[in-house]
Amino acid sequence: MRLTALLPLSLALLAAPLLHAEEALPKAIQQLQAKGAVIKGSFDAPDGLRGYAAEYQNNGIALYLTPDGKHVLVGSLFDEQGQDLSAAPLDKLVYGPMSKAIWAKMEKTAWIADGKADAPRIVYLFSDPNCPYCNMFWQQARPWVESGKVQLRHIMVGIIREDSPGKSAALLAAKDPAKALAQHEKAGKASSLKALEKVPEAVQKQLEGNMALMEEMGLQATPAIFYQDEQGNLQSQQGAPRPEMLGKILGKR
Repeated sequence: MRLTALLPLSLALLAAPLLHAEEALPKAIQQLQAKGAVIKGSFDAPDGLRGYAAEYQNNGIALYLTPDGKHVLVGSLFDEQGQDLSAAPLDKLVYGPMSKAIWAKMEKTAWIADGKADAPRIVYLFSDPNCPYCNMFWQQARPWVESGKVQLRHIMVGIIREDSPGKSAALLAAKDPAKALAQHEKAGKASSLKALEKVPEAVQKQLEGNMALMEEMGLQATPAIFYQDEQGNLQSQQGAPRPEMLGKILGKR
């Protein structure tokens, strides 16, 4: 499942176009570019066609220029074995760079670590202290986290209740944020976490940065979970995952 099928992303998250240095775009391709298609690179295609990987309205699309250079076909191209010849170029030129750009953005947010620093698998989630489904995922992930296989990185936000921002601030400002988060999640509904009445300026900026990225990515609910698949492409899960999804998100137990 492609990430772009799950959430909108701004063009600022995408890498620069990957065209051959000497290659000028044909006029027919330029016409689609003028309509909003962002050309990310070109690739070889059969029967004299020339392929172009593009981003359009937050999705990857394949463009095929006909041999006469005057017409463009838009969509997937399949061979006689039923193989999608558009998939690999789009993964390389559009979805791969997109995944790396988003991952780098999340790395720079104000997150709280849950699990060992040297865990071989990293999972990010946008988390609200008042979110019961965030707590559910925290519980689901315990076997992987406690065995040292996964580190969850909670990108703290405040969207569910009026005191959510203050509670996220309290966790970020705690002497030991990881310990404070663990105590809060372990207690569940019985948590005694109190919202900060006066949020330090530095913590406020952290929260604002986290919220800005959440909005930039078009996310509206928590938990919004992000992980990398075996090919290194970014995948997402909205809400607490079903049990059968845990292996894909967290890996082998």
